[in-house]
Amino acid sequence: MTNIGFGDSNFNFAVYIANKPNMLEYQNLAEVTPLVQGEINVINQACGNGWRKVFNVYAKLLYALDKKSFDYSARATTWQDYRDNYLLQTQSKTALLFSAPKLSLNTENKEVVHIICGKGHAKALINSGKLVANLVWLDDEFAIDNDNKLIVCPYFDYRQLSNIKIERVAGLLQSLKTTQ
Repeated sequence: MTNIGFGDSNFNFAVYIANKPNMLEYQNLAEVTPLVQGEINVINQACGNGWRKVFNVYAKLLYALDKKSFDYSARATTWQDYRDNYLLQTQSKTALLFSAPKLSLNTENKEVVHIICGKGHAKALINSGKLVANLVWLDDEFAIDNDNKLIVCPYFDYRQLSNIKIERVAGLLQSLKTTQ
């Protein structure tokens, strides 16, 4: 099974999402493909507000992480600058994947953390047999599997994953980092 999506093929931070941008050039992706500077803006222009929210929430989450454990924010002065100049690009160590999580990555590289966007997406992956995990549901929106460094959180949208919930995800990610 190959990872398919946007970002650095040598990622250590993976976000899984059920859909991909509705643009012809992305419909037949067969691997993790780095975005180039300005491409996020092109996707936002072509696909609308929903994708703008996904990229913004992703950048805000990386920027909210503890800087001692996750150094993403050290590259840029604001989350917007990070989004525009580093997110999902070559050597960013980040990925936005449309394929199912390959949790076996964690046996090879203990540094990889996995986030599934949305309870519905997580349940669909489990029901289809594409995801085998030991998820502990913390409440109706958040689940964690410490052994596989996997978190399920609300979809990357301002209403579903507000700033307060972004801080919660950041805290859960920090707990995964400290249990290595």
